[in-house]
Amino acid sequence: MNTFEESLAQAAHLIAAADPLMLSIVGRSLAVSSLSCAIACVLGIAVGAWLAVARFAGRDALLTVLNTFLAVPSVVVGLAVYLLLTRNGPLGFLGWLFSFKAMVLAQSLLVLPVATALTRQVVEDAERANGEQLASLGARGLLRSLLLAWDERFALLTVVLASFGRAISEVGAVMIVGGNIDGYTRVMTTAIALETEKGDLPMALALGFVLLSVVLVLNAAISLLSRWRGARAEGMVLAGAT
Repeated sequence: MNTFEESLAQAAHLIAAADPLMLSIVGRSLAVSSLSCAIACVLGIAVGAWLAVARFAGRDALLTVLNTFLAVPSVVVGLAVYLLLTRNGPLGFLGWLFSFKAMVLAQSLLVLPVATALTRQVVEDAERANGEQLASLGARGLLRSLLLAWDERFALLTVVLASFGRAISEVGAVMIVGGNIDGYTRVMTTAIALETEKGDLPMALALGFVLLSVVLVLNAAISLLSRWRGARAEGMVLAGAT
């Protein structure tokens, strides 16, 4: 049996035996990503829905900036948060650097543009289809954006899932602001990088399999929601035709 086969076998054993160290890393990773996703989606869905119906000077420039932030590398976000939280930074008094809170803050800022941009697109598509009808009923501004967002609530679930996928697969930002401290700020992505560097391939592979499984479940859920949404829309069209 070669090294690769041994590593795979040991990784499978770690997963099957529910290794405590592996589970603690997975649990911490899920906790950080879930909280970050929740914060980013609450803000991002609200702002994205408003941007979809709002018309003001500089809106196109703001959307350009928003789309630019979609491509910002995670290490840049991590560096920005690090500078904010470092002892001499404007938020240094919080004492959050190399902590769970710092990781949540970094991931929230990283995911926020994703949630905002995807929500804006979903609600803007709904605005084109139903905006005039809502306007004729007197729904304008914030009320119209809220009604459209509620009508597209199942589509917005895909936004939440995509945002969570972005958060849990991120490594650069949490590595910088969390410090990858064993038992404290080490998550799946940072642990994979460290264990690979150390040569502990079984643990790295085990965590990699778990991470891939989480991403696979997320993508399957997004696909199912998209299909369900399409079938629902088609059914509504056929019902209206009859």
